[in-house]
Amino acid sequence: MKKIWKILAGIGAVVLGILALTSSKGSKKQFKKDLKDNKKKLKDVKNKTKKAKQEKKKIEEKIVKQDKKIKDTKSKVKSTKSAKKTISDFEKKYRSKK
Repeated sequence: MKKIWKILAGIGAVVLGILALTSSKGSKKQFKKDLKDNKKKLKDVKNKTKKAKQEKKKIEEKIVKQDKKIKDTKSKVKSTKSAKKTISDFEKKYRSKK
């Protein structure tokens, strides 16, 4: 009896193994299809990333130019320190409390 069960278990294992191998063929096709789709998506993402990096580089260049303009403008602005001092002296002298 034990031999019969062993033989039946062996036959069952062989049948299940064959079924597993034949069913994996369908999943291989699906795997290849999914792989192809993923490669397309990856390519699209890389292109978008490349474009974004180029835009970022342009924006950084604009920022540098704008910073230079601001720095130049600030260097041309005169100080108002002496004018403020003159006003405060005038107010102290002529607008004192009575």
